[in-house]
Amino acid sequence: MSFPNKVSLAEAHQKLGEVSAVFLEVFRHGTLSVELYQPEGEDKQTPHSRDEVYIIAAGEAVLELEGQKTQVKTGDFLFVPAQAEHRFVEFSENFSTWVLFYGPEGGENALNATQK
Repeated sequence: MSFPNKVSLAEAHQKLGEVSAVFLEVFRHGTLSVELYQPEGEDKQTPHSRDEVYIIAAGEAVLELEGQKTQVKTGDFLFVPAQAEHRFVEFSENFSTWVLFYGPEGGENALNATQK
C-alpha cells in the first residue's frame, strides 16, 4: 500500500518522462499545487499569478529573479513572489526542481493589501 501524501523524486521523474512536457503536477491540496519542473534547452516561463517556492531537486542552475542572479544547487530553497520576472539559466543537463504554488491569485502581498 502506498502512502497517499508522498511523492518520491524518482516517481515524479518517471511520470514526467512519460508526458511530453517540462513540468508535471504531482500533488494538489487546497491552494497548494506541487509540480516537478525540468526545463529543456531554455527556460521559457513567464511570471506566475501566485507565490511560488522552488526546492532544487537535482543539478545546478543560475536563477534570474527581477534582474538579479544567484547560483542554485540541489537542496536549495527559493521564494519567488507572484508576478516576479524569473527564469533558470545555465542549468545542468540533470537539473530539476520541485515547484510549490500556493495562496491566492496575486500572492499573499495582494491578500495583505486588501486586509488593511
